Amino acid sequence: MLNENIKKLVEYGIETGLTPECERIYTTNLLLEMFHEDSYEDVEVQKIPVDDDGEGLEKVLSELLAEAVKRGIIEDSIGYRDLFDTKLMNCLLPRPAQVQKEFWEHYGHSPEEATAYYYKFSRDSDYIRRYRVKKDMKWKVDSPYGEIDITINLSKPEKDPKAIAAAKNAKNNSYPKCQLCMENEGYAGRLDHPARENHRIIPITINGGEWGFQYSPYVYYNEHCIVFNGQHIPMKIDRAAFTKLFDFVKQFPHYFLGSNADLPIVGGSILSHDHFQGGNYTFAMAKAPVEKEVTIPGYEDVECGIVKWPLSVLRIRHKDEKRLIELADHVLGAWRGYTDEAAFIYAETDGEPHNTITPIARKVGDVYELDLTLRNNITTEEHPLGVYHPHAQYHNIKKENIGLIEVMGLAVLPARLKEELEILADYLVEGKDIRSNEKIEKHADWVAGFLPKHSEISRENVMDILKEEVGQTFVHVLEDAGVYKCNEEGRKAFLRFIETL
Repeated sequence: MLNENIKKLVEYGIETGLTPECERIYTTNLLLEMFHEDSYEDVEVQKIPVDDDGEGLEKVLSELLAEAVKRGIIEDSIGYRDLFDTKLMNCLLPRPAQVQKEFWEHYGHSPEEATAYYYKFSRDSDYIRRYRVKKDMKWKVDSPYGEIDITINLSKPEKDPKAIAAAKNAKNNSYPKCQLCMENEGYAGRLDHPARENHRIIPITINGGEWGFQYSPYVYYNEHCIVFNGQHIPMKIDRAAFTKLFDFVKQFPHYFLGSNADLPIVGGSILSHDHFQGGNYTFAMAKAPVEKEVTIPGYEDVECGIVKWPLSVLRIRHKDEKRLIELADHVLGAWRGYTDEAAFIYAETDGEPHNTITPIARKVGDVYELDLTLRNNITTEEHPLGVYHPHAQYHNIKKENIGLIEVMGLAVLPARLKEELEILADYLVEGKDIRSNEKIEKHADWVAGFLPKHSEISRENVMDILKEEVGQTFVHVLEDAGVYKCNEEGRKAFLRFIETL
């Protein structure tokens, strides 16, 4: 079987364009060496389909991994398997310089052609594990703010006990410093750090500095990319950040680019490394209309308005991105120092700053657009995780930070929900006591709140009802994260801030 599977993998490399035909023998020999095998017999095989969401590739890799376990090359655990199959895929791939050369040749025709090539490469190389991403649950719900995207993320592999134990006993390693560092390219990985031998980064220049362009291995949406600083330096929202966003959008006008906020609670998970996220996808937020136009003195030439969105968003538009950078810097400076006790907005308490911005830049036709989402991370006894953060009543669905992706209208919900919703569905259909099961008792009050709305629950409709209610709860979570609420009082308070500009 080893010969067959090696042949299938090599054929896959040739079919996808990862491996040139002239490297067939060389690649075969690399793979043989991985299995400590010194002989090979050519065999007839059925080719792996290359357009099947990676299922054919997954099957062949799985059989090769079983062989590696059988030969004692690796231990039988998810962690060791992921490290080894990445090594296998690297045998098929070109060196970084070749990938970069091809990317920029495509870019010479158009930015769209370049990113299409690189996205396909990142999927074909198994850096984006399509067969895992496919497992993510995805659906949409209607809301007063437009159609909201919901996803339950299942593509990150769960750590098995062996891997956790081994990682615990391993010596501390600060190389690479984090998962966004340039040093990840080609890194073999370890049980507490993913293998990246099948990873190729595209170096780009942003605002005169060296940056990297890559895709997220967990692609939450189409062509979900990460643009990261070549240096391991902390994230910061400032004038330079706005300049960088537009510098990228000018180079890749079919992509949006945004940044997480730079404060804990309202920021993303990796604040230690300066980076942005973008991609080729139109979120509900981008489609949301301007609810109220405003004029800012000195910037009368810039279109400006409050967006109809659960978070507090000021949208500014102009053909000249420099005007947007100037205005964004002005708004940021004012917001950093702004306090409105009546609206429970405090610039700082006990020397700790609270106000910052989540910005998103895009190009629409020949006009540049920048959404400035006002954020505040103040905590109270009632809301120890943050006043403008998912409130406790919704923690059964979402407890984590509301980062950039959620701000734009895509819920990234924890993997635990898949199993919990399946159990809940059974309990609802069978009329069992939800509080009697420790896995789902956290959902009891939530279910009691929406149950009266649904006169009939059956095996056929129960999951649709649960998905709808999860979606509506996420909308409430976004409303919690808005520093100004979408009501008359909230709009008045928002305008009070705008009047200070």
